[in-house]
Amino acid sequence: MEFKVPDMSCGHCTAAIEKSVKAADPAATIACDLGERLVKIDSALSADQLAAVIKDAGYDSQPAAA
Repeated sequence: MEFKVPDMSCGHCTAAIEKSVKAADPAATIACDLGERLVKIDSALSADQLAAVIKDAGYDSQPAAA
């Protein structure tokens, strides 16, 4: 699943998102692209659950068109 995260602008942002996703699903794989402000997540969690995890980390997100 891919999410656009407009407010993600630095390494601290990506680390916070990665930490939150890993806390919710330790088996998840995450790839952050700062240039595109895109987060790709492979997880057993649903898109809605992942969006909530990203929100809890302090960032708004929206599903990215695949």
